[in-house]
Amino acid sequence: MSLDDGSDMQKVLILLAFGASLTLAGCSGKEKKSEYRESVLSDLPFVYKMTVQQGNIVTEEMIDRLEPGMTRNQVRYLLGTPVLVDIFHGDRWYYTYTVRRGHAEMEKRPLAVYFNGDLMVRVDGYLQPDSQRAASREPQEMLVNVPDWDGDVGLVKKALRSIGIEDD
Repeated sequence: MSLDDGSDMQKVLILLAFGASLTLAGCSGKEKKSEYRESVLSDLPFVYKMTVQQGNIVTEEMIDRLEPGMTRNQVRYLLGTPVLVDIFHGDRWYYTYTVRRGHAEMEKRPLAVYFNGDLMVRVDGYLQPDSQRAASREPQEMLVNVPDWDGDVGLVKKALRSIGIEDD
């Protein structure tokens, strides 16, 4: 077969275009899964699966201490660093906690804190601040022992004393 003839060249180009379109159509038809694909054996009851925790653990006590009008620094002190600060919505902080225990479904505990400028406005999520719940909770006292530092000196001062350059 000679490719010098124009009609033969046209047929080859049509076949190449048809083959390329079939290849591209085959690639686009595959379904993509968003979840991690696990082994077929992982669903068996005797296969051990670890408990996996991710994100910020936010407790009722922490949420109950939140009040509208708190600054961003105060909220960060109470709840920790947010998992996500959306660059398109700088007035929102997202705290998400997920836990998957063994073969059970993953538990999701989302929490969003909204700000107006530097002040907190509201909280949305699985927990809401509750002043009655906070008032009913027993206050816990914390005792902190601070060591006596009067006689303690630094390493440099100890070294100078040992060679006789500095006196007590």
